[in-house]
Amino acid sequence: MIETNRPAAAPADDEPDLLRDQFRQLLRYRRLIGAGIGIGLLGGVYLGISTADTYVATADVVLRAPTDDPFNPSLAPDKAINIGSERQVALSSSIANEAAKKLGVSASGFAALRSGLQVTNPPQTMVLRFTYTASSAKEAAKRANAMTEAYLLKRQESLDATRDKMVKGYKEQRDPIAKQLDELSKEIARMPAGAGRDAASSAKTDLQSEVGGYNTKITKLEALDMTPGRVTSAATAPPGADGPGILMSLALGAAVGLALGLLAAWVRLVFDPAPRSEGDVARALRAPVLGYLPRDRTGGGPLLAAGEADPRLAEEYRSVAFRLAYDSRFADRRRLLVVAPRGSSETAAAVAVNLAASFAETGKDVLLIEADLRTPVLASQLPTDAGGRPRWSQTPGGQKGGGRHSDSEWPDGRQLVVDAGESGSFDLIPGERARNVPRALTSPRATRLISEADSPNATVVVLAPPVLSYADALALVDRVDGVLVVCNPRGVHRTDLSRIRELISGAGGTVLGAVLHAPLPGEKRGRGKDKTPAPAPAAGSPAGGPKPPQPIPYEVAEPEQHIPGDGTDTVALRTVRMGRR
Repeated sequence: MIETNRPAAAPADDEPDLLRDQFRQLLRYRRLIGAGIGIGLLGGVYLGISTADTYVATADVVLRAPTDDPFNPSLAPDKAINIGSERQVALSSSIANEAAKKLGVSASGFAALRSGLQVTNPPQTMVLRFTYTASSAKEAAKRANAMTEAYLLKRQESLDATRDKMVKGYKEQRDPIAKQLDELSKEIARMPAGAGRDAASSAKTDLQSEVGGYNTKITKLEALDMTPGRVTSAATAPPGADGPGILMSLALGAAVGLALGLLAAWVRLVFDPAPRSEGDVARALRAPVLGYLPRDRTGGGPLLAAGEADPRLAEEYRSVAFRLAYDSRFADRRRLLVVAPRGSSETAAAVAVNLAASFAETGKDVLLIEADLRTPVLASQLPTDAGGRPRWSQTPGGQKGGGRHSDSEWPDGRQLVVDAGESGSFDLIPGERARNVPRALTSPRATRLISEADSPNATVVVLAPPVLSYADALALVDRVDGVLVVCNPRGVHRTDLSRIRELISGAGGTVLGAVLHAPLPGEKRGRGKDKTPAPAPAAGSPAGGPKPPQPIPYEVAEPEQHIPGDGTDTVALRTVRMGRR
């Protein structure tokens, strides 16, 4: 048998789900992503325009080392040539000067001539690739070939100069020895036969051998093939511009901009203090998200959701009530405290009212207690009628309270019946401004009101002020079975939710879950601010003193506007609108 009546728990983290959720959260920052795409498109336009009249010509040169036998397989050109050094030589000013002389470029255009050249070396080759960029196709080919010829000429001159210097050095070493050999030969011719002549002949042989060695080296140098290299591919005029074109530039810019925008959105997401998803809310509160209220399409929305106005909203409230009903921590005694983190309690009030209606729809005796004694407004916003079950309005002495104008502290015994249309009805203990709010909330009468949930088939829903704005909710935590947090995830920080959980747990309570909603109409995105109206004095103040709070108007389906007076009117469920708290 599957157990359904068990405590709700936060779902375990699933890596694919977290990745999908994070990607969905990135799409919240549409402005950043759009700005990145816009910047990329601007860059693509600039690239397309700047390269529209750019032409590139290329010439390839294969380098070779001086050799006397080009067919010798043991010869390794890469050992005799440093290709990196040759690339630097090709980019030097001396090569550019030689090309400028051939092209007839003036001194003022020398810098532009040199800046257009790029020399690269394909890997594992002895090839230098001369790439020249110019605004004209013919000019690019002409200058590329001029640079190639200037480099080969300079390399040829360098090799010839090196060989001539070495030949000259060998000759300078050989000539003194050759002169000594001539003198020794003349001396031997005059010497008589004997031991002295034999010794001189032996010295002559050594000098001849040394002179022969120098002659061999000189001959070998003079026989070297000093060809510096050859052009394997001469530069020709390119058929078109080198740029990718405006369409390709726009596509590349859009791709780069999208990547940039996603990166910016990811950075913003990482440093965003607000909950990024329902999972973040569940982890911060260590309780599940019981529902996400759809954005109200009725422009402010009725306090009691009506199927004809927005059926999605009513069904979401029923779904939240169903999940609470099957939570064992709530199902045993059925006491629920509804609070908002901070700021406005407007949505929290709507959640409390509609959960009461949903529980009443299941046939339970529901009591809604407005424990917000600082800004009580439910009596003026709900379709109510006098009356109710006396046991929920008994004063400590067993007598009924004095009603609306009783001098006793809250709760004063007054109760109203709220008409929830097809859902039935439930009782409302309206809030009253109290001189000492903490004392009123912790009074024995307030405790007895909440204990009405101990009666068979009874449910008590308590609405309290924002938990981070006042300590009123914490004073009621130990009297209820669970707390329901109602918040806009984009208007609260994760640290706020963790603090709420710690405060409620410290007060001996339990967070049953959270109900999320979209920002209210006119509410700025971001962390909500505490804007609590200044409390108004009780009725009957002397002239010149503060006036009692005025009732908040609501809309009805009739042509004229109807302003409730003492809360005794009953109107259709779907026509009641809630005001701002």
